[in-house]
Amino acid sequence: MTTHVKRAFKYRCYPTDAQAAELSRTFGCVRKVYNMALAARTEAWTRQERVNYNATSAMLTTWKKTEELAYLNEVSSVPLQQTLRHLQTAFTNFFGKRAKYPRFKSRKKSRKSAEYTTSGFRFRDGQLTLAKMAEPLDIRWSRHLPEGVKPSTVTVSQDAAGRWFVSMLCEDPIVAPLPAADSAVGVDAGLDHLLTLSTGEKISNPGHERKDRARLAKAQRNLAKKTKGSANRAKARLKVAKVHARIADRRRDHLHKATTRLVRENQTIVIEDLTVQNMVQNRSLARAISDAAWREMRNMLEYKCDWYGRDLVVVDRFFPSSKLCSSCGALQEKMPLHVRTWICDCGTTHDRDVNAAKNLLALGLSVSVCGAGVRPQRSTPGGQSAMKQKPSRREL
Repeated sequence: MTTHVKRAFKYRCYPTDAQAAELSRTFGCVRKVYNMALAARTEAWTRQERVNYNATSAMLTTWKKTEELAYLNEVSSVPLQQTLRHLQTAFTNFFGKRAKYPRFKSRKKSRKSAEYTTSGFRFRDGQLTLAKMAEPLDIRWSRHLPEGVKPSTVTVSQDAAGRWFVSMLCEDPIVAPLPAADSAVGVDAGLDHLLTLSTGEKISNPGHERKDRARLAKAQRNLAKKTKGSANRAKARLKVAKVHARIADRRRDHLHKATTRLVRENQTIVIEDLTVQNMVQNRSLARAISDAAWREMRNMLEYKCDWYGRDLVVVDRFFPSSKLCSSCGALQEKMPLHVRTWICDCGTTHDRDVNAAKNLLALGLSVSVCGAGVRPQRSTPGGQSAMKQKPSRREL
């Protein structure tokens, strides 16, 4: 039996004033219930007691009956139950050593969102109506949902720039493994060029944050001059958020185009396991590394390879891809970052990034042929490597 990929379709929406007020109340109630349930589970943990989702769901029923929390009845119960499920997932990941202990949601800093299951919305004739609302949301349908498909969950959110979004999770029958390809490519991530391929091609790094740095600095200086808690400060903060949103949108668009092209053109993609969290501690390069968004690029490659039946091989970060000659295999003792081209003893002149990409490709192909791999397990502490390659959907 063929199982379709579940895919989220995200759209801008423009709620009316009444709808925006209802959604804002829902966001606040979702945050309140999450924090209360987290506090209850934390207190129970100090008493060596386990509290699961069913227990917190019963607590929610009790909270609604109190005079102090009676306002929880004014919003749909579906997002409140969903936030309890999200908390249960967070604890499951914590106990499985895949995440840190859940944190409380802040009114100012936490993401404003609410998730509705099928009982909390109506999707009919291309119109979405949420619970507690009389009219459908005004959605900008930038692309059509797959024909005959209805969303299983709907998430409404508002970003820091004040923009409203609705994300619909659907089974997408269009996503299927692509025809097998004979090509493979090694990919070396960098700063001067975002990606360098083993074919010698270099994909430019647009540097979106660098281009908008003057605009961002001006908005931040204006924000710093405003009195805390004032209306003018709120307006200035919104301007800063809009600049950040512009940078993030353009960066994400560029990464989507680059990763989609790599997945469509190649059967095997070999990349390096970069410890971005450690690398951004370099104060000289932290801003440029964050702007390159290597982690986001890897996430895109992972799920797109899984969707389209491609193989992604991730090489251990300690592999000397830059210091190894791709022609004779000689290993150089040192290779400072400022050295961009070098000549091996065998007489071969190397471009540092192209040479690294070629070495990554050679190692990735060798382990693929042997049936092993060098793809690190993210859940393994200390960044240790696992000698097992992630199977593609074609092999499952």
